Amino acid sequence: MQDQGFSTQTREQRLNDNPNLSKKSVQIVQKILSKNDMKAQELREFYAKAGLYVVNLMSSPGSGKTTLLESLALSAKSFRFCVLEGDLQTNRDAQRLQAKGISAYQITTGEACHLDAFMIEQGLESLQKQCDFGQIDYLFIENVGNLVCPASYDLGAHLNIVLLSTPEGDDKILKYPSMFLCADAVVVSKADMMEYFDFKLSSIREDLDKLKSQVPLFLLSSKDEQSVAQLRDFITQKCAENYQSKHQF
Repeated sequence: MQDQGFSTQTREQRLNDNPNLSKKSVQIVQKILSKNDMKAQELREFYAKAGLYVVNLMSSPGSGKTTLLESLALSAKSFRFCVLEGDLQTNRDAQRLQAKGISAYQITTGEACHLDAFMIEQGLESLQKQCDFGQIDYLFIENVGNLVCPASYDLGAHLNIVLLSTPEGDDKILKYPSMFLCADAVVVSKADMMEYFDFKLSSIREDLDKLKSQVPLFLLSSKDEQSVAQLRDFITQKCAENYQSKHQF
């Protein structure tokens, strides 16, 4: 990230250096986020005791997060997972997954544009009533569709995956750097439509290299079983390595 204008400061430094925030507002934001961070650490301890490897899926609305989860469930019976869903309203995504035999619990956030660690803690209590964590290897958190707010909230996940769908365009990475700085992997979803939207994969790779070099990049299409298997194998490998994201929210 040399000479690209992208900050590597900590969150506290970014808040303190923001000219649009007063000292009082910085203190309030820091207090809110510090409470979330402490709860996220408690979640990490819970995940470890439960034997869960946790993946946080983030993206814009409609990028294909739920479709990805459906595809993963069909890709291999040995890939055992449950899901916490986040949306402002309705439980439609959880119902979609449950119809595929996937244990899922919907967290409705009302007007909140993200999930936070306290919501996850409450959601886990409800998910445990329908899912035996002893029989599950992975927990997927499908975050609220948004390329801004989820980038500020640590959920204690081991792996943060950001989806970018082809119809959104190939210019989003540098427009929303905070989100893509979170990513331990970036997935271009609906990849079978790239030619129809003049989507340039080279632009994605170039922008990622400017922002966060060497982050893994995957092409994904729900119609292509091999692309789903490649992403599944990546997650499985990271779990075997006990990989923990180094990103500081």
